[in-house]
Amino acid sequence: MAGSDQLHRFTFENFGIRGEIVALGASWQAVVQRHDYAPPVRDYLGQALVAATLLSGTIKFNGSLILQIQGDGPLRTLVAQATNQRMIRGMALAKGEVPDGDLGAACGSGRMVLTAESPRGERYQGIVAVDGDSLARVIEAYFNQSEQLSSRVWLAANGQVAAGLFLQRLPGEHVDDEDWRRVCLLADTLERGELLAVEPETLLRRLFHEEDLRLYEPEPVAFRCGCSRERIESTLKAMGREEVEGIVQERGSVEADCEFCNAHYHFDAVDVAALFAEQPLATTPPSQH
Repeated sequence: MAGSDQLHRFTFENFGIRGEIVALGASWQAVVQRHDYAPPVRDYLGQALVAATLLSGTIKFNGSLILQIQGDGPLRTLVAQATNQRMIRGMALAKGEVPDGDLGAACGSGRMVLTAESPRGERYQGIVAVDGDSLARVIEAYFNQSEQLSSRVWLAANGQVAAGLFLQRLPGEHVDDEDWRRVCLLADTLERGELLAVEPETLLRRLFHEEDLRLYEPEPVAFRCGCSRERIESTLKAMGREEVEGIVQERGSVEADCEFCNAHYHFDAVDVAALFAEQPLATTPPSQH
């Protein structure tokens, strides 16, 4: 799709409503191609990645936004992360057959956790129950209850594209209820097929052709995983030489897989010896008689 993998932000000139629209193409395919998710799991994850991308546009500092859903149903975990630089990654864990089209049934008794993190360690976290049949409704409930900001979300995903639209009243600005209702009614005419197939800027013109919109420069979105061999090495060092060498003796090597990008890391006895080469071997004190 033309215009995909870009976050488009916009505001309504005549009243305090902001919005964002995004369609993930290549960045979504980078996730899909690394995992063999069942279609319902894949689509829930696509919606979560879109939601994280949209919500990352509300972050006022350098850092990342993590959307996580945990439940006791067949869909156990969804994790989607988007940074202020629009780098995204995500993963899902499921057990058994996951029902399609009803997030509440898929998750069972669950909760959504939104975490905003800065590189300096600042963290803000909000939690809301997964009470609704879609991720869009859960996110709307979070903003309406926790942030007290009227918000609407539309999300869709398939095997090729994941897309979404976000509208929100601007905090601190008066918005006539009638204006808010009219904008939301216009957006409610949006069909799933349109959201997945039509280029974002064209879609905005279709939905709000009678409104005065200000479009901002689109921001590119890309898949990027934060894992690396160096990070795995740091984790192994933190475990300690004795424990890691014990794993090698028992299993022949240390294996690690990244759940986000499916990268595999292998450390044999030589790798482990080199990893701890600068650390002295533990010695047994001599017996005293």
